[in-house]
Amino acid sequence: MFKKKTNPVCKFLGLIFKILGIATGALFVVYFLNLDQKLLAWAYKRVNEIFDRKEVDIKF
Repeated sequence: MFKKKTNPVCKFLGLIFKILGIATGALFVVYFLNLDQKLLAWAYKRVNEIFDRKEVDIKF
């Protein structure tokens, strides 16, 4: 029948709550599955592979 008008402040707050909800959900998944430590372990292995191949200046 007639179009409902929405307040721009309500639109903005709705957008903020959606963004915060998505960010909270994504961070919970990362925390729950321990993805940050898995990523760091993978990166640590790759860095060690690179530096283990380098020639050493000082030998103890």
